[in-house]
Amino acid sequence: MRLIHAVRDIAAETGARIETVALYTDVDRTAMFVPEADIAYSLGSASARPYLDLKVLKGALVKTGADAAWVGWGFVAEDPAFAELCQEVGVTFIGPSAEAMRELGDKIGAKLIAEKAGVPVAPWSRGAVESLDAALAAAAEIGYPLMLKATAGGGGRGIRVITSEGELVDAYERTGQEAARAFGSGVVFLERLVTGARHVEVQVIADGQGTAWALGVRDCSVQRRNQKIIEESASPVLGAAQSAELKASAERLAIAVGYCGAATVEFLYHPGEQLFSFLEVNTRLQVEHPVTECTAGFDLVKAQLWVASGNRLLGEPPVERGHAIEARLNAEDPDRDFAPAPGRIARLELPAGPGIRVDTGVGEGDTIPADFDSMIAKIIAHGRDRTEALGRLRRAHGDHRRWRDQQEFRARPPRPARSHRCKR
Repeated sequence: MRLIHAVRDIAAETGARIETVALYTDVDRTAMFVPEADIAYSLGSASARPYLDLKVLKGALVKTGADAAWVGWGFVAEDPAFAELCQEVGVTFIGPSAEAMRELGDKIGAKLIAEKAGVPVAPWSRGAVESLDAALAAAAEIGYPLMLKATAGGGGRGIRVITSEGELVDAYERTGQEAARAFGSGVVFLERLVTGARHVEVQVIADGQGTAWALGVRDCSVQRRNQKIIEESASPVLGAAQSAELKASAERLAIAVGYCGAATVEFLYHPGEQLFSFLEVNTRLQVEHPVTECTAGFDLVKAQLWVASGNRLLGEPPVERGHAIEARLNAEDPDRDFAPAPGRIARLELPAGPGIRVDTGVGEGDTIPADFDSMIAKIIAHGRDRTEALGRLRRAHGDHRRWRDQQEFRARPPRPARSHRCKR
């Protein structure tokens, strides 16, 4: 839906006719994006994982006559083999080149590039740990606590906190296997765990022709099981000079590899020591991109289409204004440790009003499948400052509580008629 909205905006602004093509599986055939697209093409059964099957995707691109492929933030969004497949069949991949994706999308390779660019990096294994013995040796040099990470991991998977040698022995093989199943690569590495740190990240858009814009610094420190829940921009713990330093570093990284498209450069920041530590580069658009769009007044998806068409970023980058906060809405059951809760949406009332934006791909009556991520919407609040943005987010949440209370009140059985007699 995010792409469909951007394409419709471009069509309305320019008068150009651009058709959107929805690729779908059996379990999301009734999802909102399928009827909203101009063309819909079935990939078959979700159980066969066609969104990750390059042969199936190639057939879909050819048969639908697609000119370009937009991959969002899941599945093959960071798969350089898919970018190469697009080039092979004459389809424009709306994203970076396969080479840039490999250089920056690989967490190990990205750290090496960052070090060359003078970006601060925490102590780490300086490469893959290809055996348990190698992992134990690297851990002894780095020191505990540390993080065991899959180089191809993401979304909170393929990552473990390790506090002792025994934990490393127990987690090494399981982490690699989990990453291999989820991402096709079981390569892992180690890095120092920075405790008490904030998770901050820089949104970048680059044209592949020597220009990169860092549009803002987001704070994504509120997480559960290594999965972001609340994101905001700007970071409340960074000063203007620190933000400028991070932006400059992110731009240098993008230009160094000839990057074209949207990317996010992630850092850990320790407020007490005022030190930054480079984490990784996500070579795609991220779920939390709306907070940057709100503060920068800039449509990142339209920008992706613009630079993918061979155009340059002209003029000066947009200036950030105000503050924005995003809360993810997940279909989960809090009584079962927030396990995904798929099923039919019987009732859906989303907030509205000044300063509130809702990005969603579901509507009332839709079915949430068990096969995909449990996030169904994002609630974004924008204000002149952080206080106003927080107030609007609380108001949006309060609207939901009032609606729920009204439904509960209406559902109560009527009280019996009161008697006016009284007994002594």
